[in-house]
Amino acid sequence: MDKRDFIVRFAGEANVVTATEALASAAASAGYHVYTFATFPSQILGGPIWTQIRISTSPVTSQGDYPDLLVAFNEYGYVHHIPELRPGGVTIYNLKEFELPDDGKSFGIDVEALAKEVGNPRATNFVIVGAIAQEIGLDLDDIRRFNKAKYTRGRPNDEQIISSNDAAVDLGAQAARDSGIHLDDIAAPIPPDYEQIMIESSDAIGIGAMAAGLNYYVGYPISPATKILVWMESRLLGKDHFVHQVSSEIESINALIGASYAGRKVMTATSGPGLSLMSEGLGLAWMAEIPLVVVNVQRGGPATGLPTKTEQSDLFACIHPAHGDVKLPIIAPGDLEECIFGAARALNWAERYQGPVILISEMVLSERKQNIPMPDLSRIRVEERQVYSGENGYRRYEAAEMSPMPLPGGPGAYIANGSEHDEFGDTTHLAEVHVHGTQRRFSKLNLLNDGDYEEINPEASVVMMPWGGTKGPAREAFEFLQERGVDIGWFYTMYLHPLPEGALDILQSKELVIVPELNFQGQWSALLRMDRVRAESITQYTGLPFKAGALADRIETMVRQHQEGNVPA
Repeated sequence: MDKRDFIVRFAGEANVVTATEALASAAASAGYHVYTFATFPSQILGGPIWTQIRISTSPVTSQGDYPDLLVAFNEYGYVHHIPELRPGGVTIYNLKEFELPDDGKSFGIDVEALAKEVGNPRATNFVIVGAIAQEIGLDLDDIRRFNKAKYTRGRPNDEQIISSNDAAVDLGAQAARDSGIHLDDIAAPIPPDYEQIMIESSDAIGIGAMAAGLNYYVGYPISPATKILVWMESRLLGKDHFVHQVSSEIESINALIGASYAGRKVMTATSGPGLSLMSEGLGLAWMAEIPLVVVNVQRGGPATGLPTKTEQSDLFACIHPAHGDVKLPIIAPGDLEECIFGAARALNWAERYQGPVILISEMVLSERKQNIPMPDLSRIRVEERQVYSGENGYRRYEAAEMSPMPLPGGPGAYIANGSEHDEFGDTTHLAEVHVHGTQRRFSKLNLLNDGDYEEINPEASVVMMPWGGTKGPAREAFEFLQERGVDIGWFYTMYLHPLPEGALDILQSKELVIVPELNFQGQWSALLRMDRVRAESITQYTGLPFKAGALADRIETMVRQHQEGNVPA
């Protein structure tokens, strides 16, 4: 019987990423569902890189656990990844770099020699992709169609490149046939009956933000958020649009405050170290009630930490980024579609409550390519801030919750003040004014409880509640647990603060809420416990995402311990 799901892992150095993208694009164009993952070192001199692609006949939500096929470009890649190869899996290795004994489970290809043979030394990736296609029964014509589409660019040497790449595919496939080793064939694709788009999170966040009316973006390059800046530099163009690379995150947050004060819809992106530098500016935006969005693409920390690895350890810093009583709105997308609509909602939330909003992403989303349904941008409702249009003498901060915002050059002059201020914005230290201001700033959050949530098996007394990028592996783990007959529910939302209306009541009613998250402290469960939810975390802080199977085992153990009375509740 043909296999419906294949996982291919590439281990080596720089050319690994290109090979993964070529295979992913070819498989997606053939009608398969694909999902990629990449992890690499941060050193300028390079180092070991590995990537993974999952090819399936049906939609998938995670990168998959263990590879069926390992492509080792060097001996280091082989030694460090062969322990994870599934039983019965196959290894293809670079014969120029090292050699393995003839064990019937591996074969070598001199990819550079074959690429030179077709007259194109850069065709090594197509040699490998051809060999992989042969091993899993992927139609070589799908690779050829991808090759032609990618390299038909209107340049004089297009045909030469296409021809040499096709020849490289044939040589790679022949090398795989000559090995006499073959994995199961992948089942024929079941093309979806809807239009798709191949996308990554920087595209998705940019699309959503622009659909919501973003017209001002400044940013400082920092891994893994730089891709969003690069995306904006090539697309946020034209009249009344502005994008600029600044010299620091401090300049970035202050530029956003100034532009938003003047009436622009503004956003930037950073990661943990940059967010730390924005702390004072975020406090000012909260205090002065200035709309803006900061995208924080999480990475391992603290300090420089693990700049190219994934983690979910910035939640405390995002929700309480400034000193004093501050609790910012947080949206944490869990997949690429949510990156689109989460970015749009973040812009709308900022305009609606007139303050800063944090959109939390993470490395595991940033380095993912996936084909998803073509987003219906007509679903995005564009919200504009309430702008004051009355007479002068306006008391900007008088209302108990929210009030229209004057713009420079219009009526209603006021002081956008970072000190505690009276209704006009003038500095004051009177106790009753600070009480009023604090209550006003927190009351405005009540305008943002319109998020949604997903609940499965609502009768269960124990539920799992992932957040952010753990959503995909956790969903597969949940499906494994259902197949095993474990009585557990599912609760998920990307709107972490404020939670959607009614969500907190549901969570407080549960005996145990299990939170899978990629940090040491169990940050989301700690915040839930502050709201009287009986929550406990399953944590991982390896710089890598959860494996669904291992996560399911850990959750099942926790459920059993809870039933036996051994888990705090």
